[in-house]
Amino acid sequence: MAARAVPLHGLVVAAYRRHYAVDLDEGGTLECVLKGRSTTLACGDRVEVERTHGGGAIVDVAPRKSLLFRSDAFREKLIAANVTQVLGVVAPDVAVDEHLLNRWIIAAETQRCRFVLVVNKRDLPHTDAFLTRFAPYAELGYAVVPISARHDVSPLLPYLNAEHSVVIGQSGMGKSTLVNALVPDAQARVGELSQALASGRHTTTSATLYRLPQGDGWIVDSPGMKVFGLAHETRDTLAHAFVELRDLVSHCRFRDCRHDREPGCEVQAAVADGRVAPQRAQLLRTLVAESKAARDPAR
Repeated sequence: MAARAVPLHGLVVAAYRRHYAVDLDEGGTLECVLKGRSTTLACGDRVEVERTHGGGAIVDVAPRKSLLFRSDAFREKLIAANVTQVLGVVAPDVAVDEHLLNRWIIAAETQRCRFVLVVNKRDLPHTDAFLTRFAPYAELGYAVVPISARHDVSPLLPYLNAEHSVVIGQSGMGKSTLVNALVPDAQARVGELSQALASGRHTTTSATLYRLPQGDGWIVDSPGMKVFGLAHETRDTLAHAFVELRDLVSHCRFRDCRHDREPGCEVQAAVADGRVAPQRAQLLRTLVAESKAARDPAR
């Protein structure tokens, strides 16, 4: 009987379908396949692998501390596992979809991740006026950090120490430029990962994980996204992901309150007296409706 291969441990840093690039703890990057599993892995997953002819096989996956992904009624798209914070990137020269921005925040909260709003292209004219638009997020307790990815990223560095971060943003916000500034060899790393995944499989349409030059932190660069569904979350989880609503939803008159027109709704009372922004309450109703529709067996 052949001896079982000695297991190795590592970190998933790139993916293409069922092929994964794994940074081994002992050094080097190995192309691995995931066989006999219905699950899908994401950058940031910790795995156990065995060497095989020409590569490796993933034989076990460690329990996740967090999993950031988006979903609708029909499919899911994993973004990153085991992240501790989400860096949402906006810029003054690209129209910001605040509805989408708020979904990133809710996604971070559901996974107990810190959310940091990074305002890129600080060097452009009128950025100061642009920054005032995000004062309500600072009032909710979220850090708003202005930077210029091309010239000075130092204001962001204190937020990265020992953190596992994922960068999220619309196309054109400068996410990849930011990653290149934080990780000087990022472009070379893309080529290395493409080679590890049999040349050309890995593209900019998938997430990529980079280890930060200092400390044990890492950062995931995700593709630009126009939608961010949270249909997998429950009504209660969604309600408690709104920091300003957590202490309100439990005091509504009806336990199944939709926070719309029901009498005795504390959320609507808070909207009426200015304690809660109307668009945030509307987003909660939208997310709950999407979650309910995704669970409807008649869909």
